[in-house]
Amino acid sequence: MVPSPDVLDRLSRALGLDDSTAREVRDLLVAVEAATDSGPISGEEAPAGAVLDEAVRSARLVRSFQCVVLPAMLQSAEYARHVFESAPNSTPEAVGRAVAARVERQSVLYEPGRKSVFVLTEAVLRTWPGTPALMLAQLDRLLAVESLSTVRLGVVPWRRPVPLLPPHGFTLCDQRAVVIEAFAGERVSVDPAELAACEEAFGRFERAAVFGGEVRELLLRVMKEFRELGDIVTP
Repeated sequence: MVPSPDVLDRLSRALGLDDSTAREVRDLLVAVEAATDSGPISGEEAPAGAVLDEAVRSARLVRSFQCVVLPAMLQSAEYARHVFESAPNSTPEAVGRAVAARVERQSVLYEPGRKSVFVLTEAVLRTWPGTPALMLAQLDRLLAVESLSTVRLGVVPWRRPVPLLPPHGFTLCDQRAVVIEAFAGERVSVDPAELAACEEAFGRFERAAVFGGEVRELLLRVMKEFRELGDIVTP
């Protein structure tokens, strides 16, 4: 449930938020109000993924942990197409609009003053839709994005035990909200307890991940394996 404007103003004053921070909180909650009040957005109401993408766009610091599917901001157009086609009741028209919107929103990765930190399990790199060629292009995109000064990309290698078993992935938007993705849609939470739990979990996975040269070596190794798969297509 999203607080009313009056309640939000009182909370902001009680927490001692400055005007700029309070305004950012109001903007974020306005962006996700439909999702939190009416449930997951789907079908013709809005493009799939719109809640997550808009929440990310409003944040200056984005931290995303994923254990199965690549973070939205890192997906190539073809990878994103498979993601949206997997959504319930998807249509070609809705998928096309959603893919175009997602790719357009990824421009935030290049904006100065923003910071994006992505932590994945190695399983994400090996859970692949479509063809090996699709994944080669996707992994090449990860290599390019990893080199950006505004992005930090880490992977928890399969040779390392995970610090905890993750039931799902999540995306932290500043320290104000967390977006959790599921088959039925996206859920946005501003609950302090849930935010704290996700903050702690993200920190543990981040400490277990490899970054920089090590993550590039891992990506290149996985790319080599996809090349060896040739033109195999999933059933």
